[in-house]
Amino acid sequence: MSSTLSYARYGKDNVRVYKVQRNEDGTQDVTEMTVCTLLEGDIAASWTHSDNANIVATDTQKQTVYITAKQHPVNPPELFASILSQHYIDTYPHITAAHVDIIVHRWTRMEVEGKPHPHSFFRDGAETRVVEAVARRDKGIDVKSGIKGLLVLKSTGSQFWGFHRDEYTQLPETWDRILSTEVEAAWNWKTFTGLEEVQKEVAGFDQAWKDARTITMETFANENSPSVQNTMYLMSDQILEKVPRVESVEYSLPNKHYFEIDLSWHKGLKNTGKDAEVYAPQSDPNGLIQCTVTRQSSGAKL
Repeated sequence: MSSTLSYARYGKDNVRVYKVQRNEDGTQDVTEMTVCTLLEGDIAASWTHSDNANIVATDTQKQTVYITAKQHPVNPPELFASILSQHYIDTYPHITAAHVDIIVHRWTRMEVEGKPHPHSFFRDGAETRVVEAVARRDKGIDVKSGIKGLLVLKSTGSQFWGFHRDEYTQLPETWDRILSTEVEAAWNWKTFTGLEEVQKEVAGFDQAWKDARTITMETFANENSPSVQNTMYLMSDQILEKVPRVESVEYSLPNKHYFEIDLSWHKGLKNTGKDAEVYAPQSDPNGLIQCTVTRQSSGAKL
């Protein structure tokens, strides 16, 4: 043979799960998730020799998601993902790594006649809470938490100037512009030694999500941003300061552009610069700015 299998992973994607929690006071809480499970280990023979003896069927993985959701809490999602990934490691000796990705879909409790309704909810946007957990045999559990699809906009308080210019540059400098983006943020937790250590952090997972979301929106709104690059760095730095167990923070922020429309052709109508009120939202092409900010060790130097 002149070839070798250098990578193999498989599992079940798009497993939709809904769980209701019936509380003693008559209220109900609901959680809806989309789950993906992927397994690695001694599975190469299925690819190279048509031998499926070590393949845990993807349907088995799907049923395991349902059963685990019934037998364990699904909140916070970091805990559920860790429980599920560790289950695959504990149950199947030939599996060396189990990846579990979770998307939590928003259901917000309705207010009816000025009061929270006990069992009615609405979806107030496309924003999702996301989690990735990877359990590796004898190496603990790695957890990444995040936010996706948080669409934000401010109509002023953003600048972009002083950038490199050459013969290819057409973009003018600006000291006042619309800034809009769809936030994708993630924070990587220090590796957990096992499920017991994950369980000790349960309250911290929800608080970190709330803190990261608040920091993202408050910094976006309050900072007279000289660039998206600087704004995302400030966000990351604050999250690291707020959540000591987080080792690194990632942001991916696409620019959603709003261009002035020159209407001077129509009876000299002014709609540019300080007179601009009507804009054309653009879908693409768009800027895309990304970064990872890592906690600096006490002994680290530039």
